[in-house]
Formats: sequence, structure tokens, C-alpha cells
Amino acid sequence: MKEITVLELAQLQRSGADYQLIDVREPNEVEICEIGAELIPMGSVPQQVEKFSRDKQVIVHCRSGKRSVDVIHWLEQNHGFENLYNLKGGILAYADEVDPSLTKY
Repeated sequence: MKEITVLELAQLQRSGADYQLIDVREPNEVEICEIGAELIPMGSVPQQVEKFSRDKQVIVHCRSGKRSVDVIHWLEQNHGFENLYNLKGGILAYADEVDPSLTKY
């Protein structure tokens, strides 16, 4: 599985690169902190596969990286995606290394 670090994501965000950032956490988690991702909760991914781009880099994140890994594995195995990247360490790592003003939970 391909991964991207939070520092690499921050660089993409600053550069204006064309990528898709998807958050697979729950809505109540997004209320605590978020980094501008499109919300597709893990449980609704099977019904929203078409929202995942196939023609650009798609970065999937959650709180720590576990749920996003599971979602990526499922999408790769069941829908043949090859452009998905896990955000290593999730939003917790982003808060630690990029934006310490984010609330950790």
C-alpha cells in the first residue's frame, strides 16, 4: 500500500496540487478537528465508491491511519483502485507535525 506523510501532504496543500483528500472518520470526529477533506465515513464507502477519483492522487485519512488502511485495502481489492494513498499517522500525526492548533482526541 502506498503512503504519504503528513509533511508531504502539507507540501501538496501549499503547492495547489490537484489531488483528492478523503476523511473516513465519523461526522462527530470532524466536528472536533478537520483538515479540509471530503467526508465519506468508513461505513458509507461501499455506497459512495464513485466519489473516489480514479484519475488523480487520492489521499485517505482517519484519526490514526487504521480505518484509512482498511478502506484502501477494500477499494483496491474490490474495485481495482491503484491511485490511493494512506495518510501515515492520520490526523493525529498532522496535529503533531503540521498544525499543533488542531484538537487531538
